[in-house]
Formats: sequence, structure tokens, C-alpha cells
Amino acid sequence: MSYWQLLLLILPVFVLMGLGMGLRRVGWLTAAADASLLRLVVNFLYPCIIFENVHANPALREPGNLVGAPLVGFLTMAGGIGVGWYVARRLGFTVGTGLRTFAFAAGIYNYAYITVPVMTALFGTGSLGVLFAHNVGAEAAIWIVGVMVLAGQSWREGWRQLLSPPVLALVVSVAVNLAGLGPHVPGLLLDVVHPLAACAIPMGLILSGATMAEHFFDRPRELFEPRTSFAAVGLRLGLMSVLFLLLARYGPFSADLRHVIMVQAAMPAGFLPIVLVKHYGGNVLTAVRVVLATVLASILLTPLWLRLALAWIG
Repeated sequence: MSYWQLLLLILPVFVLMGLGMGLRRVGWLTAAADASLLRLVVNFLYPCIIFENVHANPALREPGNLVGAPLVGFLTMAGGIGVGWYVARRLGFTVGTGLRTFAFAAGIYNYAYITVPVMTALFGTGSLGVLFAHNVGAEAAIWIVGVMVLAGQSWREGWRQLLSPPVLALVVSVAVNLAGLGPHVPGLLLDVVHPLAACAIPMGLILSGATMAEHFFDRPRELFEPRTSFAAVGLRLGLMSVLFLLLARYGPFSADLRHVIMVQAAMPAGFLPIVLVKHYGGNVLTAVRVVLATVLASILLTPLWLRLALAWIG
């Protein structure tokens, strides 16, 4: 895959974020609407996309993928957040100055928006089943570990996050899938869930762009801060990329799961953490710096990591 092919694959993602920035700039998407839209995305649209992708996913009924792929997704995402916390502490971040937000934003890789087209282009649509199974674990890590870190809760306090709508949707969807009830879900329900699920990613990206616009247009000089920006790139597209490739190379995984880990190794920070950081009262500017720095760096580094992965792992 050439640099230009990769750029064309991820260009729609940037366009949606740019639309969000433009809508905020012209006043069509006001800051006053953010709170209600955030609740809509997190508590309603996210559960819909989780249910649609999980309730009848055959990859989750194969023993190897049922356990291995979600476990890899959970551990790599939770591990990234943990490494991000350690790095942030070493760099002098503290609670109240971006410690939790940096760990959360830098630890979450872009496991869907860029990964899906890249996996399809490199390995075909047959690879997506294992990717979606992997993403189940990644989603669980975000809502169980990531939100607890972001909200500053202890494990004892954080168990309540298990009752959040996304996690409940995940549990219900897996149960329906394992019970073989997926084909029996009423068509009317699926017809309603599908357009709602289709709205989750675009709406989240538009809101991410609108949130970034607050800093991009009003305080552009604040978007780059050497400690945050360089640390995010070094962690997300440096240290974690190396660890992911070592895992893909030497882990006891199927070829499809190795491919998933290889592609995830080349991904920048995820976009929707910006939305979640704002939703849970984190340091939005820190999240914007992390995302912007890793996304810009990924234009150069992602093709290079993919080339290395294909040559070293196959």
C-alpha cells in the first residue's frame, strides 16, 4: 500500500472532522448543544453500533477468536492506557494538569475508523470478522478501564461504569450472539438500529471536529505543546508500535489476528476520546494536542510501520 493509497483511505475521516470544525465556525453547531449531543452519542448511538456489530457476529462463536481476539483488544487497550499513565507521570503531568487525560487519549488507538479500510485493502473483507471480535475487547477496555482512569475513580468506585449503556449493550449483544439468537432478532428492530448505528461514527467525528475548532480557531498556538505533542507521538507511534509488532510476531495467534495486531500497531490515537474527555470533564486541550499530533505524524509513519510489519511478520 502506497502513501497516497493510504491517504485516500483515511481522507473521509478527516473530511468529517473538518465539517465539524466548519459547522462550529459558522455557528450551526453551537457549544450550547454539545452536552445534549454528547449524551446522545455516548448513551444511545454507541450502544446501537455495538449491538449491530456483535449480536450476530460469527467470529465471536469460534473458540479461538471468541477468547483470543477480545482478550488481545482488551489487554492492548488497557495496557496502552497504563503505559500512558506511567509516561505522563515521568514527564511531570499531575492530576489536574492532564495526567488522566493524557493516559486516556494516548493509550487509545484508532481501532475502527482508519483500521477498517486499511484491513480491507491489505487483507480483504474476510479479515473484518476477527477485527470486530478484537474491537469488542477494545470497547470493553475503554468503558471499564479508560473511563475509570479518566473520571479519577478507584476500582471500588469504578464498578458502577459497568452499568453504563455501552457496557450493558456489549453484555446483551454477546449473550444474544452466544445463545444463537442473532438470526431471530426482529427485522424491525434491526431496521431501526442500523441507521442509528450508522450515525454514531459520523456524529462522533463531527463533534470531535467541533470540539477541536474551539482551540483551532481561537487559540491555534495552543495546539502544539512540545512535552505533550512529542510524548504522544513517541508513545503511540513509537513505543506502543514496537510492542504491538513484537506481540504479533511472537504471540500464539492465528494469521488473521496477527494481521489485526499489525495494523493496530500503525494507528494514531483515536478521535472519539476527545468527545469522551469532554463528556467526563477531562482536560480537552490535552486530548486535542494528543490526537492532532499523532494524526499528523501518522500520515508519514503509518505507511512505514505497515511496510515494516508486512516485511517482518508477513
